[in-house]
Amino acid sequence: MRVRTHGGAAGARARAASIALASVFAAAEAPGALAAQPTDRRPVGRGERTPVVLVAIDGLKPEYVRRADSLGLRIPTLRRLAREGASATGVIGVSPTVTYPSHATLVTGVAPARHGILANTTFDPLLRNQQGWYWYAEDLRAPTLWDAAAARGLTSGAVHWPVSVGARLTWNVPQIWRTGTPDDRKLLRALATPGLVDALEARVGAPYADGIDESIAGDERRARFVARLIETRRPALTLGYLTALDHEQHEHGPWSPQAFAVLERVDAALDTIVAAARRTYGARVTIAVASDHGFAATHTEVHLGAALAAAGLVTVAPDGERPAQWDAMPWPAGGSVAVMVRNGAGPAAVARVDSVVRALASDTANGVAHLLDRDALARDGAWTGARWVLAFRPGWRVGYRLAGPLRTAVRGGTHGYARGEPQMRASFLIAGPAIAPATDLGTIDMRDVAPTLAARLG
Repeated sequence: MRVRTHGGAAGARARAASIALASVFAAAEAPGALAAQPTDRRPVGRGERTPVVLVAIDGLKPEYVRRADSLGLRIPTLRRLAREGASATGVIGVSPTVTYPSHATLVTGVAPARHGILANTTFDPLLRNQQGWYWYAEDLRAPTLWDAAAARGLTSGAVHWPVSVGARLTWNVPQIWRTGTPDDRKLLRALATPGLVDALEARVGAPYADGIDESIAGDERRARFVARLIETRRPALTLGYLTALDHEQHEHGPWSPQAFAVLERVDAALDTIVAAARRTYGARVTIAVASDHGFAATHTEVHLGAALAAAGLVTVAPDGERPAQWDAMPWPAGGSVAVMVRNGAGPAAVARVDSVVRALASDTANGVAHLLDRDALARDGAWTGARWVLAFRPGWRVGYRLAGPLRTAVRGGTHGYARGEPQMRASFLIAGPAIAPATDLGTIDMRDVAPTLAARLG
């Protein structure tokens, strides 16, 4: 287990927690013979590998689990895993605190500047990629858990895991969508492991959820597919991803009755996976639950693109929505935004960019918490290639308009704020052989999840 270096009081706490994390799992990392088969149901010994099931619940705030009683939340599966094993009071994530960079970190153990997934969507200033996401595993520049498993001759499987199209997984139903039409189902079948979607649909007795479907019904369906994948293929490493809580918090905000109602159903979907894993592997299985980020309620949207256009740095197309030409463009990520400058932009244009950005950041009405230059971004391991990043305070978020007022009122919630923002803390729970029950890990670093799970796999 690696112990991370952090700065400040929060960093000291995370350092201590990483040391605690190392000690909790020392038994799993000790030298010893590997188990003969990951489906073996006998008790685990020191140094032996265990099958690992990692379920990511998008937007799961750690307080929801730790304060379930006072919040009136009925989430017995999450609470049981916390009692049976170890859990973090919070996980310091990566910047920006959005889904795809975070999920890439969960399976690589490194920051976005190293693994290459810098945001949810690729930088696409003229919208030629039609707002495409970082769907493709070939964009990952660091080894993953499934690569490590393959190197040891272990099998792996994933359902709906971000950045997994074309991944070196034994069995894979990747997350992908393009049009929101029935053709998306054809695309998924073409990109999944041949025959796997049809085989799992036959076992589940229902069609797979479309990739763009972020409803709780979609999560419940996908959880059944994860369960059948475990039962029929018995991967040494299984990855599953549930999205509905994030969607509900974007719509209604964190702490809302709507979010809590969805979380209770997500917990039941998680139980479907946990029960299948324990039926299949017995007491030998390691079950981990992680989230990618926390959540904050929002009230104001700031349209950096409109400010850049007003300064002559963006020429807006006749439709009023698309850029026709640009010297500088925003790359939004919820609670933060990178400012990208076109290669070849002249010194005068760069000077205007700097002027616009500094003026916007200095106005307290715009809610900017941090203005980060290239040196600060390099230290943070984020936003490679950006000239600036504006990280907002919770409550403010980035808008997409290229014209009109700089600020507009909004509702709901978002994430994407700086990794040090307390409301962005993610969740981590882990239960399995040689893990002491009811262990409090304190605040840990997201980059320590992948090496911890790799050790459990042997």
